[in-house]
Amino acid sequence: MKQLSTKVTSNGHGQDSSYFLGWEEYEKNPYDEIKNPNGMIQMGLAENQLGFDLIESWLAKNPDAASLKRNGQSIFKELALFQDYHGMPEFKKAMAEFMEEIRGNRVTFDPKKIVLAAGSTSANETLMFCLAEPGDAFLLPTPYYPGFDRDLKWRTGAEIVPIHCSSSNGFQITESALQQAYQQAHKLDLKVKGVLVTNPSNPLGTALTRRELNLLVDFITSKNIHLISDEIYSGTMFGFEQFISVMDVLKDKKLENTEVSKRVHIVYSLSKDLGLPGFRVGAIYSNDEMIVSAATKMSSFGLVSSQTQYLLSALLSDKKFTSQYLEENQKRLKSRQKRLVSGLESAGITCLRSNAGLFCWVDMRHLLDTNTFEAELDLWKKIVYNVKLNISPGSSCHCTEPGWFRVCFANMSEDTLDLALKRLKTFVESTDCGRMISRSSHERLKSLRKKTVSNWVFRVSWSDRVPDER
Repeated sequence: MKQLSTKVTSNGHGQDSSYFLGWEEYEKNPYDEIKNPNGMIQMGLAENQLGFDLIESWLAKNPDAASLKRNGQSIFKELALFQDYHGMPEFKKAMAEFMEEIRGNRVTFDPKKIVLAAGSTSANETLMFCLAEPGDAFLLPTPYYPGFDRDLKWRTGAEIVPIHCSSSNGFQITESALQQAYQQAHKLDLKVKGVLVTNPSNPLGTALTRRELNLLVDFITSKNIHLISDEIYSGTMFGFEQFISVMDVLKDKKLENTEVSKRVHIVYSLSKDLGLPGFRVGAIYSNDEMIVSAATKMSSFGLVSSQTQYLLSALLSDKKFTSQYLEENQKRLKSRQKRLVSGLESAGITCLRSNAGLFCWVDMRHLLDTNTFEAELDLWKKIVYNVKLNISPGSSCHCTEPGWFRVCFANMSEDTLDLALKRLKTFVESTDCGRMISRSSHERLKSLRKKTVSNWVFRVSWSDRVPDER
C-alpha cells in the first residue's frame, strides 16, 4: 500500500536544480574571513545586506517599536493574543504608503486590497491557487527565477510555459515571443490563465520598459487572461530611471477600475528592498474583491506575526526614515554593482547592463568549451568546486542560451566581493581562453561595446541619460 503522497515522493520541488545544488555545496564549506578563508563564497543568494546599519540606527532611536511598547507602556499581551488573518490596519496602511513612495507617489494603493503573506513565495503560490486549476498554465519570460518552478507548480499543480527571450535584444519581451508561448501552451493542451513577470527582473537585474509593460497589458487584455507582476525589487532601482510599475501603465491607459484592472495583480515583499527576508513579510495587491477575499482566507496558512507587523508599521510610517533609506540604499547598490562590473571587466568578462536588483547577469559564453548547456554545467562545476564561488548557471533560470550566469553582489562585504573577483580572475587567466582574454581584455571590451552597444542594453534611451552615464 502506498503510504506517502506523490508530492512527497516526486521531485516536483525542483531541489535537484543546479541552483539549489550550489547552495548545498556552499553550506558544506562556507567562507569565513577568519575561520575558513579558503571556503566557498556565496554569490548565489539575492540578499540585501547593505542597509542594516540604517535600520539598526532607526531601532536605536525608536526603542518602543522593538521592545513592543506604545508610549512607553508594554503591549506584549495585546500582540501575543490571537490576531485574525486580515492583518493590522496600521501596518497595511504603512505598507501601501511605502509602495506608493517607491513609485514616486504617481499611483495609489488601497490598504483594503492588500493581502498579507509570509513572503513573496507564499504570495505567488496563493495567487496560483486563486487563479489556476491543476494543469492550467502561466507564461513566464526567460530567464526566470529558479524558485518559481517550486513556488508556482509544486503544490498547486499549475504549469509554466516559457516565453523565450534572447540576448539579441537584451532579453526583452516581444510580441512574437508572447504569441509563440501562447500557441505552444495550446499545442500542449494547456489552458493559459495568465502571464507572470518579475519587474525588475530576477535574474537580469533590469527593469521592464514601458514598451514591454504596454505590450503585456495589451496581450492579457486581448487574451482575457491575468497578469501577475512580482515587484519585490522595485525599491532597488539604482539608475537614473524611475521604476515603472504595471500600476503606472494601468493609470496611463485609463484602465483603473476596469475589468482589465481586476486581472492585474501585484506581489510585493520587504525581503529585498529592506533586506528583511527573515521577517517573512509579503503581500498581494489585487483589484478583484473575490481574489482579495479568498487570498485573505488562504493567508491563514502563512501569516505575518503580530510583533513583526507592529515593528514594521512604526518603521514604515516614519516618512523621513523611508525617504532617506531608499535614497541611500540605491546609492549603495549602485556603488556595489559598479564594483562587481569593474572587477569582472578586469577579468575580461562582461554582463548585461543592469539598473536594479541585487545581482548581474554575467556573460561567460567565451569561457565555454562548446556552445552547449553541458559545457555551461562543466564551467559551473569548475567555478563551484575549484574557484569556490557559488553562482547560478543560466540553465537553472531556463535561459535558452548557454553561458550566462547570475552573480549576486549585495550579500557580502566589499572585501569578500574583492576576494571573489580575485579568485575568478585567477581562474580565467589560468585557462587558455583566459590568457588570450587577459592580454587583450581592454581592447576586446572597447571593441565589444562599439559593436554591440544599443538602446536595449541600457533599457533606456541615450537621451534619458546624464552625460557621465554615456
